[in-house]
Amino acid sequence: MAIQSLLAELRTHRTCASWRLILAATTLAGLLLPASNAATTTPDKVIGLRPYTAQYKTTTRGLELDLVRKLKPGADGNYILTNGGKIMVVGFHEVSVFKVEGTRILPKSYVYQGTGLINRRREVHFIPGADSIRSLYKDQWYDLPGTDKTLDRMSQHEQLRLLLLNDPAPAPAQEFAIQVADGKRVKDYRVVVVAEEIVETPLGLVQTLHLERLHDDPDRKTDMWLAPAWDYLMVKSIHIEDDNPVEIMLISASIDGVPVQAR
Repeated sequence: MAIQSLLAELRTHRTCASWRLILAATTLAGLLLPASNAATTTPDKVIGLRPYTAQYKTTTRGLELDLVRKLKPGADGNYILTNGGKIMVVGFHEVSVFKVEGTRILPKSYVYQGTGLINRRREVHFIPGADSIRSLYKDQWYDLPGTDKTLDRMSQHEQLRLLLLNDPAPAPAQEFAIQVADGKRVKDYRVVVVAEEIVETPLGLVQTLHLERLHDDPDRKTDMWLAPAWDYLMVKSIHIEDDNPVEIMLISASIDGVPVQAR
């Protein structure tokens, strides 16, 4: 009886809407954005991406979802970025494969697979030297226009981290812009630096850089806090849509196998 009640609740509009908000937040925040003109310049000594594992807790409308994101080296000089989570009988898993050239992310492929009640699949494939991108959305393939700066929904976050790692002093009002191939179109995003802030987390107090995504819709708002001392890992994110906040908070993380520690 308890299982039947649980399944019935998962089918309600309230829970499905909450799940959609969670998925949007993991894309818009943890997985958000950019690349500015800095991506076209290469410093004398580039600070690269290090492997990491990060666990997050996402909360919205009384629901909680644990997310695990991992970055690891793959074959042929590739990086493999994975992200996923499950709540009751609904879950998802996504994988992005890319290379790094200086301070630029060169995406190769992205796959999203929903599980359980929301069983859908998305794919994005980048062909080196081509001016189009193949994208699978709702069982239909699309040819999207692309440039050498177009990224997928996950690799955009690593592009932002890579830029910040090689920026000696990100300044308030500094803005980043990027193109992301998502579904049946290419989307343009902008993120602006707000300020340095100390954030209280389950790990303790963390010095962060507060960023905000700029939305055209005044009813939507996305803020994220990244930790410079932890290679600009996302520590916290809040996404508000239709007056419903979704908060993502870092629970634990390790970089190069070493657990991070707050003060």
